[in-house]
Amino acid sequence: MSHLIEQAKFSCALGGLQTVLAIEKGIPIVHAGPGCAARQFSYLGSGSGYQGEGYAGGGQISCTNSTQSEVIFGGEKKLRATVDGTLKVMDGSLYVILAGCSAGIIGDDVKQIACEFADEGYPVVGVDTAGFRGNNYQGHELVVNAIIDQYISYEVQKANVRKGLVNVFSVVPFQDAYWRGDLHEIKRLLEGIGLEVNILYGPESKGFSEWMDIPNAEFNLVLSPWVGLSTAKKLESLYKTPYLHVPVLPVGLKETGRFLRKVAEFASLDKDKVESFIASEEKQYKSYFVSFGDLVSDFGCYLPYHLYTIADSTYGIGTSKFVVEELGFTPKGFYDIENPDTKTKQLIEDTIKDIDDRYDGNIVFEGDNKVIQEDLAKKLDEEGVRSVVLGSSWDKELVTSKNDSILIRLSLPITDRVILNKSYVGYKGALSLIEDIYSGLFADGMITNTTHADH
Repeated sequence: MSHLIEQAKFSCALGGLQTVLAIEKGIPIVHAGPGCAARQFSYLGSGSGYQGEGYAGGGQISCTNSTQSEVIFGGEKKLRATVDGTLKVMDGSLYVILAGCSAGIIGDDVKQIACEFADEGYPVVGVDTAGFRGNNYQGHELVVNAIIDQYISYEVQKANVRKGLVNVFSVVPFQDAYWRGDLHEIKRLLEGIGLEVNILYGPESKGFSEWMDIPNAEFNLVLSPWVGLSTAKKLESLYKTPYLHVPVLPVGLKETGRFLRKVAEFASLDKDKVESFIASEEKQYKSYFVSFGDLVSDFGCYLPYHLYTIADSTYGIGTSKFVVEELGFTPKGFYDIENPDTKTKQLIEDTIKDIDDRYDGNIVFEGDNKVIQEDLAKKLDEEGVRSVVLGSSWDKELVTSKNDSILIRLSLPITDRVILNKSYVGYKGALSLIEDIYSGLFADGMITNTTHADH
């Protein structure tokens, strides 16, 4: 590591354990030192709007709590005992062993241990998610691909393709604090145009039975700039399943319509049915949007028009495009937080520039929020106008102290809000985002202290 990260905007690869928890009755088994699993939950669970332990998270996570003894003599014996105990007391549909740094350094073979239990008929998978393998975006991909490689591909060797069935690979559970609401809305939209959807995570999923149904999909949908692409390519190789890559998460009237038509064309869906659904959704959206016009008219001189985004590419691009394209904001800066590789970085940059050419020269790839804040503070001072910042709870003090700017909590950590099924995706999510942006005008007396409203 070339420098100290003071405020990391992501976790390490071991954060993939939260991906397991997002699967109904998914049981993570952590082979790492004391505190590793707890810190993952603290940042990705509590730090994502207090989403709770769930079925097997938080203090319930099985862990070897490896110490000096395991580092010196090896920890595989202790891991076997931990897995055996977990299988006896935890009722799960899938068990995933995740190796932390100590296990990765000494070379404990978690995949081999998993195979031993799988040979006995247990649904156990092993993944090397040592911290030096990458951040939790990579950890998420490692977990998903391991489940397919080590379990699904053995259990389902030949696909029974079902027309109209689609697997969705999109946001990273918990790293996207709104993942439950987002996946709910994505599934609703896709079902609205006539598809059957394996959404895979959260309350809208049917659990691990959906994962076992993955090979039978007519196609896979990757709804992000890069997360999920490796999985789609793997499934194309294993089952000849084609995939559609849509790099922009749909937010708002224009982008959601584009998204649905693109999916419909790829899947050869009934055009009349698709257009009927879109027309119905747009009519409802416009009826709400028009009522918002009075506020714009009455408080026009107090409205913010500059936009800064501190988020990952999946959520940041979708929301930014909506705010710029449909609300008319001027893009002033995009801080990508996910630490992508060089090839992916170029893809992300090109996608952001497609939103508006004013982003050119204003895209920064940085995973340390402290560095981001220093740069953002300079820009807010230079511009000297009220702005909207799509950021996190860490940014509240800075943003509100600069020209009464407005903070929308989009990326982790979010520790001053409770999030259940909220979403900024689709038609409904865009309306929610509008509510949050313009409600910020009235926070801390921004308008009431400066207008006739008090007189």
